[in-house]
Amino acid sequence: MYAKKIDKVATGVLYGISGFVLLILVSLIGYILFRGVSHLSWSFVFGQSSAYKAGGGIGIQLYNSIFLLVVTLLISFPLSLGAGIYLSEYAKKGPVTLLVRNAIEILSSLPSVVVGLFGFLVFVVQMGYGFSILSGAMALTIFNLPMMTRNVEESLKAVHHTQREAGLALGLSRWETIIHVVVPEALPGIITGIVLASGRIFGEAAALIYTAGQSAPALDWSNWNPLSVSSPISIFRQAETLAVHIWKVNGEGLLPDAIQVSAGSAAILLFFILIFNFSARYLGRKIHAKLTSQ
Repeated sequence: MYAKKIDKVATGVLYGISGFVLLILVSLIGYILFRGVSHLSWSFVFGQSSAYKAGGGIGIQLYNSIFLLVVTLLISFPLSLGAGIYLSEYAKKGPVTLLVRNAIEILSSLPSVVVGLFGFLVFVVQMGYGFSILSGAMALTIFNLPMMTRNVEESLKAVHHTQREAGLALGLSRWETIIHVVVPEALPGIITGIVLASGRIFGEAAALIYTAGQSAPALDWSNWNPLSVSSPISIFRQAETLAVHIWKVNGEGLLPDAIQVSAGSAAILLFFILIFNFSARYLGRKIHAKLTSQ
């Protein structure tokens, strides 16, 4: 009888903690949307920003955020996938593996502003990329690589060893087993890691202030030359993102409608993060079902 009461109390406490966490999340989302939705309009979402006058938009900043997210994932995902596969499937206990794991732990503990300053000194100054999307993407790759690598490694380790044995028993090589059996089975966990990393990339500001820049020059949507700084697909142009724009508007205080711009920008930022999260999880389940023939 006493054990049953303890079990009910413990279960109730766990439910209470879960409900409290959910309440915090719903409150934050509700507060941001409540303050920002009323300021949203077609001209605000897709219009050009203003430095001093009221009524500016966030169109270029929003596009820069999405474009920077894509470029960063194109760089960081293959690296994290390869590192995760090595650590999970090939790495043996020894000084090299220990060094790699220590490097990952150290990188994961670095503040984003430190990564931004490192990116400024290396990518912007030494490598000569200047304030650009490429510099910002490489800095964010350093920032997110440890988390994505660890996520891939843990997702692969969660796949039962019988899956690997079945692949080898069918005559597949070790690499073929990993690619065609283990990775598809671990795909939902890998997708979750990508989603979490994407949220950090989309909402990051400190690292991008020193690498991607704080200005958003007008884009020529008819210019598709990737080497032109006015091209929307150029990775060599400055690109103020939405998160940096929110920081800049609040920090400078030059806009008459700074509070409205910040509230609307925060609502759009949250809205896109939610869309990306739900769509990525749905796509991950579909790809997993297709690859595993479920």
